[in-house]
Amino acid sequence: MKTILLDMDSVICDLMTEWHKRYNEDYQDNLSVDKLKCWNSENYVKKECGTKIYDYLDEPGLFLHLKPLDHAISVIERLHHKFQIFICTSSRTYAYTEKEKWVEKHLPFIGKEHIIFAHKKEMIRGDLLFDDAPHHLKAFTKTNRLAVAMDYPYNRSVDVERVHNWLEFEQFVLKKWGHEHESR
Repeated sequence: MKTILLDMDSVICDLMTEWHKRYNEDYQDNLSVDKLKCWNSENYVKKECGTKIYDYLDEPGLFLHLKPLDHAISVIERLHHKFQIFICTSSRTYAYTEKEKWVEKHLPFIGKEHIIFAHKKEMIRGDLLFDDAPHHLKAFTKTNRLAVAMDYPYNRSVDVERVHNWLEFEQFVLKKWGHEHESR
């Protein structure tokens, strides 16, 4: 059975909207994901904020209340019947516990037992990584395995398969491997 590794932030759930909302309110700015042409968010914020943009990621409650991206939950549930699914996410401070609670609430059929916290996702065994971070996508492809990008301006320099939403991802996976798997 093929194993699919799914990133959480900006792949399963919408981190950018809430993260940027908090920054924009504090700094009277209009940062949005469409403006990020590279991974380093500090390049797109006001000078007085700089690397403090990442401090928002340490605020209690941020990860617990993120909204799932459109169709993420239903597609994951359908794929779960045909593939081994693991959530593979990196984390900061409070996020470990909050991400576990988020998965228990929104993806109870996956469960927290199927969460892998890793900063070096290429070291995790799996056939496909669905992610948005350029460094994870590049590192995973260097292991001769399949990486698929959730398409964002900041990851377009990475030469991998890409999709714009969960329905496209589902079509991609089923076209690639759907005939190999029976429902479990």
